[in-house]
Amino acid sequence: MIKLEQIRIKLQNAIKQSGLTQTELARRLGVHYSVISQYLSGRSMPALDTFANLCAILELDVEDMLCISEYKEN
Repeated sequence: MIKLEQIRIKLQNAIKQSGLTQTELARRLGVHYSVISQYLSGRSMPALDTFANLCAILELDVEDMLCISEYKEN
């Protein structure tokens, strides 16, 4: 079963490894920089459309980010 916690951790890691500042990432997403801070701290998760845009900006595989391959293996 896919767990929200797994997705949250992958998202946090991807944002940290992107090399983008929170301000730059927020600008590209069209959100306030504090929103990125909330994602990194685990206080908030992005809406589906924001998540899709994050994956596009960070050049992430959506299936990997959503742990779909892990789900298929079980």
